[in-house]
Amino acid sequence: QVQLVESGGGSVQAGGSLRLSCAASGGTSSIYSMGWFRQAPGKPREGIAFISTHGGNVNYADSVKGRFTVSQDNAKNTLVLQMNDLKPEDSGMYYCAARTYDGNWSAWGQGTQVTVSS
Repeated sequence: QVQLVESGGGSVQAGGSLRLSCAASGGTSSIYSMGWFRQAPGKPREGIAFISTHGGNVNYADSVKGRFTVSQDNAKNTLVLQMNDLKPEDSGMYYCAARTYDGNWSAWGQGTQVTVSS
């Protein structure tokens, strides 16, 4: 069973950068793709960045395109989200998730808080 642990959240001023990491363990061979989601208070969870574990195809939500970069270190089973030019509307809880070959987002991390002040 896949387990995910995020790290790297924090507080920054608008225009700053943060780097989130997600360490995967247990059953990682079952992972088809991984993604980053975020949720602000009172808003639905939003998928913002996705990467396939084989081939490395990436996709971004329009809200983060050009500012965020998702990457993976397969040797270390780590997913990374580099966030640049952060805006207050980027604030929220950030989660990484793993999609397995059955098509389900089967594993979620515990989340890490990102706060961007103006």
